[in-house]
Amino acid sequence: MARFSFRGFVYVLIVMLGLLSAAPNILPQSIKQQLPTWYTTSTLSLGLDLQGGSHLLLAADTNALFEKQLNSFSSDLLSELRSQNVRYTKTSHSLTHKDSRSGSVVFTLRSADDARKVKDTAYQISAQPNGSSALDVEIKQSTVTLTLNELYTEQLVKDTLSRSVEVVRKRLNETGLTEPSVTLQGKDAILVQMPGMSDPTQVKKLLGTTAQMTFHWAANSQSEQVMNKQDAAGNTYRLEQKVALEGEHITDAAGVLSSENGQPVVTFRLDSAGAKQFATMTRDNIGRVLAIVLDDKVVTAPVINSVIPGGRGEITGNFTLPEAGNTALMLRTGALPVPLTIIEERTVGPDLGSDAIQTGVESGVAGALLVLAFMVAIYGRWGAIASFALCINMALVFGALTLFGATLTLPGIAGLILTMGMAVDANILINERIREESKKGRPAASAIEVGFDKAFATIVDSNFTTLIAVSLLFMFGSGPIKGFAITIALGLVSSVFTAVALTKMLMLRVVKSKHKNTQDRAQQRVPLRFSSPLLRLSDKLSGINFLAKRKIALAVSVVLTVLSIGLFAKPGLHYGVDFTGGTMIELTTPTLSTDELRNVIESNAFDQIAIQEYGSEHHYLLRAPVLDSSGELENSNAKQTDALKRAISQADSEVSFDKIDMVGPKVSGGFAELSILALLIAGGGMLVYLWARFEAHFASAALLTVILDLTKTIGFFALTGIEFNLTAVAALLALIGYSINDKVVVLDRIRELLRLDPNKPLADTINEAVNSTLSRTVFTSVTTLLALLPMAIFGGDAVESFAVPMVFAVVIGTSSTLFITSTLLYLLGSRREKQGKAQLKPTAEEIKASLSHIP
Repeated sequence: MARFSFRGFVYVLIVMLGLLSAAPNILPQSIKQQLPTWYTTSTLSLGLDLQGGSHLLLAADTNALFEKQLNSFSSDLLSELRSQNVRYTKTSHSLTHKDSRSGSVVFTLRSADDARKVKDTAYQISAQPNGSSALDVEIKQSTVTLTLNELYTEQLVKDTLSRSVEVVRKRLNETGLTEPSVTLQGKDAILVQMPGMSDPTQVKKLLGTTAQMTFHWAANSQSEQVMNKQDAAGNTYRLEQKVALEGEHITDAAGVLSSENGQPVVTFRLDSAGAKQFATMTRDNIGRVLAIVLDDKVVTAPVINSVIPGGRGEITGNFTLPEAGNTALMLRTGALPVPLTIIEERTVGPDLGSDAIQTGVESGVAGALLVLAFMVAIYGRWGAIASFALCINMALVFGALTLFGATLTLPGIAGLILTMGMAVDANILINERIREESKKGRPAASAIEVGFDKAFATIVDSNFTTLIAVSLLFMFGSGPIKGFAITIALGLVSSVFTAVALTKMLMLRVVKSKHKNTQDRAQQRVPLRFSSPLLRLSDKLSGINFLAKRKIALAVSVVLTVLSIGLFAKPGLHYGVDFTGGTMIELTTPTLSTDELRNVIESNAFDQIAIQEYGSEHHYLLRAPVLDSSGELENSNAKQTDALKRAISQADSEVSFDKIDMVGPKVSGGFAELSILALLIAGGGMLVYLWARFEAHFASAALLTVILDLTKTIGFFALTGIEFNLTAVAALLALIGYSINDKVVVLDRIRELLRLDPNKPLADTINEAVNSTLSRTVFTSVTTLLALLPMAIFGGDAVESFAVPMVFAVVIGTSSTLFITSTLLYLLGSRREKQGKAQLKPTAEEIKASLSHIP
């Protein structure tokens, strides 16, 4: 008794911690004011799709970085070789970056005997702290090829991106933005999220400008390496390639009006080292032209007439005052060590965000109430206990999300709703097992203990297979999809705790409390009673021969799959910008009709833009394809989008841009590849797990059925024209998890019956297993549908690509569990019997027992 009480204390402690973590999200302000700040501020953050804001994905141009480093090393090497009287002929300088590392510098030695000197010198000038060399030197027949070492380039990119993140963060903080988020994403990208910002035009200019400032002397007869640079007016300057002074010495800058002519200028101040260097170089070069180059353009090129002490200077140019201020800001916060290109932009207006919150909450509450009511309708007070455990489960999920500092997105809300539908499965499975044991005459407490024990392995198997799919969503998905994956994962883990531990404790408490004052031992042995119209109806469904029409069922499934493949080929899927790249704009224009909006677009020479009425009146969806296959979104679609917004705003000053998605070809191509990879790995991971837990033909039957379910769902996308986007991929992976979950329960029962009577005909065993789990299969499907239907009907376009296909997938997945998995297992099992193999491998106990009979 003491042990049970201690376990109960631990369960209650876990629940209390979860509830306390979730509480700050719903506490009224009056109560929050009386609590510590560290506690009340620990709340869920809302994603940009719920509160509005902008999301930019910036890719680092590593080619420019590698070119700069290779130029620097090769220049130093060639200069050192000249000082050592090593004669050479430079043949090529290839920086085409055909691979991910760098280009090459090639030169030919006059004497092959100098090869050792070249290698030694290259190591000396590029030696790294770990003892390796930044340069790889290859010498063939006096031809020297210099490339950057792969390990060096990997570390270079890592360090450069870390510095870039800091520069981007400083620039955003200087603009006064509220809580901008700047994080690394992948190996060569930076994710910037700006809550509340509906027009990131100015920020894009700040982040898209490198602000690399360098000082170069005008070339003369003694200059060794020369380059040509132009100013804004198109004038060309011959400058020394060697940098006379780096812009990194600038410690302060400001955009001001000149005291001499009143024109906007940028004043700057150098640090002590830079000031000394600047004074020395101006003293030694009086009469020479010193050009200030900002991002590869000459800003100004004055003649040095006297020594400039103090480290102060002024940059003149054709600035407007805002441009001078922005330039000063970028110089003040430091130059980006590598150019950043915007490859993805997503903007959500605040009105659309608030609508999404309201819709998500309303559909979520409606789905939850339907599920809870259905559970009570099936199992009465035992269903009420399960419903209570489900509520605790959802509270624990919110608590865990809050504790981990997660961000709640619209896909995350969808994940919560789906989690509730799937979490019911464990409760139904347990109740059905208890009901079976009660029918056998077991006393209440014994039936609960045995029912939980028998259901536990099945719950673990089904949830683990779902977690395989969910983990891939987290590994390969972007921000919102990661949130969806985390929500489902936490929900599944929490549901195992609430269903197996909490529900069991509560049910045993109720039973023991009921019989506490009962002295009649016979009364204590009375089995639990489960009585409801739905249960009586489900009991009448037993005895169905699911294999009787197996050929017809399999033929229908194959035909539907073939038709789905045909629909996939033509008309095909309606891909969103996540896959195709391009721009999608949702807007509301109160005064413009469809024809007037089309005239505005066409009169401003915007080509290939499709207009579609979307939802309510005066609400439109504009689509534009990728304009620049090079992937530089900033130079193509982004500029087109900004110009389009200006044109429409001039025609209707009341227009609101509710949502903007711009995805470059680099992102869309990578997303398509990762989506296919995730689906393949999900299937492979589940197959391996099922092979480990079941026999090979069990795993094959389950996986083949899931593939059939998957193809039909893809056909559903093609038939209905629902947009196939990032959310749709989440739906497919959720379908895989849900479908395999359903199959595992049936396979587990078949395996159990085979162990009880291995000589029974396989067809009879399969039919008995499917019939004995029929109530659980139907009830789980209905509860999942009840959770999803409000979202599918009222959730709107934002979750349409997830909710509607999932409703279809639940229906298809349930029918395939009953008819197709059973048929495939029967066919594969019959083939196994003809080969003289047993349906199951012997357990360790069976092997031990058989060996004990050997003398």
